[in-house]
Amino acid sequence: MTSFKSAALAALLCGVAMPALAQDLTIGRSSEQSSIDPQFSRTGNNQMTSTMIFGRLVEFDANLQVSPGLAESWQNIDPTTWEIKLRSGVTFHDGSAFTADDVIFSLERADEVPNSPAPYTDQVSAVAGMEKVDDLTIRITTNAPAPTLMEDIGRVFIVSKAATEGRSSEDFMTPEVAVGTGPYKFVSWTPGETLELQAYDGFYGTTPEFKDVEVRFISNDAARVAALLSGAVDVIDAVPPTDVATIENSDGFSVFSTQSGRIIYLGLSMRADTAPGVAGADGQPLADNPFKDPRVRKAVSLMIDRQLIVDRILGGSGVPAGQLVPEVLGGHADDVIPDQPDLEQAKALLTEAGYPEGFSLTISSSNDRFPGDADLAQALGQMLTRGGLKVSGVQVFPYNVYSKAATAGEYGAFVFSLGSSTPTSGPSLQALLHSYDKEAGVGAFNRVRYSNAEFDSAIDTALQEFDEAKRIEMLQDATRLVFEDTPIVPLYWQVIHWGLKDGLAITAGLSEDTLPQEIRSAE
Repeated sequence: MTSFKSAALAALLCGVAMPALAQDLTIGRSSEQSSIDPQFSRTGNNQMTSTMIFGRLVEFDANLQVSPGLAESWQNIDPTTWEIKLRSGVTFHDGSAFTADDVIFSLERADEVPNSPAPYTDQVSAVAGMEKVDDLTIRITTNAPAPTLMEDIGRVFIVSKAATEGRSSEDFMTPEVAVGTGPYKFVSWTPGETLELQAYDGFYGTTPEFKDVEVRFISNDAARVAALLSGAVDVIDAVPPTDVATIENSDGFSVFSTQSGRIIYLGLSMRADTAPGVAGADGQPLADNPFKDPRVRKAVSLMIDRQLIVDRILGGSGVPAGQLVPEVLGGHADDVIPDQPDLEQAKALLTEAGYPEGFSLTISSSNDRFPGDADLAQALGQMLTRGGLKVSGVQVFPYNVYSKAATAGEYGAFVFSLGSSTPTSGPSLQALLHSYDKEAGVGAFNRVRYSNAEFDSAIDTALQEFDEAKRIEMLQDATRLVFEDTPIVPLYWQVIHWGLKDGLAITAGLSEDTLPQEIRSAE
């Protein structure tokens, strides 16, 4: 039996040093949410907005460790039964009481939102049934032992049943539907321009420091930096590495930097017998999809100089990666290291796989999701060309458009990312690399449709182990097993930067998706 309880919720604004509601805040953000509906998409740009407006059952600190949120305590009664005690006295922004009905409704809705490009399916896939014991108590049964249940369902944002039931994601454009329990109330969203928020006086946690928050969406890097230095905004995210020194050397401004748990990777589609944008070296159709051959995937990985990307494209703002999570998270395997560039071996593998002359492909990427994403795609094109492939084109798109198309399988070779949001690698491994199974709720982010029955069994078994030390060892073994097969091509973990005017500070860790709540007045 395991349980967890804490005397108080960790303050979202991290120790405010000045009187509450003393000033307003204007944020310049690189990417815009695709919906105000907090369950529409798990992508970072959406979560960055949702965490300001909506609450979750648990909170995660800078190192992704769990603390109570809307759930005050929880207890594992037996391997498949959990009892959760909810926090009393919590109200939604419309003044209505937060109860067990809202939690059950939210968890049931989480995997039913239509057209989601990044659904919460994996977070609720273990849930077999939910029972309301009383207004502040829920009993959950799981399909199998689920020791990480609270980490999983704890990522789901809780909506008001009364405000949301019968409504669509589009209806969240109105404050009457976008009702949460978070520190800020939704006021308005003008797509492509601004998001307006206002502090919620009835917030159950630490009183928000800023009365009114305006988020301006500025996708152009130069324009975003200029907005900060001109005083048009108070803080910006996604500072380009090339502009870090400029901001640091400007009077009245500073830069906060930290390594994140976000992995940037190259996906190689294995969805069908042909891959979009892939053809023979002569441009003619291929009989088989080359990415289904692990030798080809390994060859592609061996063509890439990760350290060169970090040094030249990112200005040092990255850490070369050979697996999903960095070493500070449970499940990281120290012996799974990034591939070093080896064009001779890459050529030999291509020849062995039946492609001595290589083949042609198009590389796709976003151009506003993270610093240098479009430049990264160009660099990958050059590296794969030197490795013996013919890169017929590099295409980039705004992330809101790109993410939907990538989820729909419209790209053959594409740059994407995944941010770790839990203390171990388990949920990320299951979401990104487990065979896709909508019914079972696994592989929700497996856009390449990689499938390995041995790995599926290994990760499923690991996630049912209650002994934490054993579970981490099993996750390490699963990582070794799957990356022998090059399911994706890991590139690097981001080092991320924020620019701030003097008088502000920020606390952040492995997840960069909680930027707004972590801003505070400097002590």
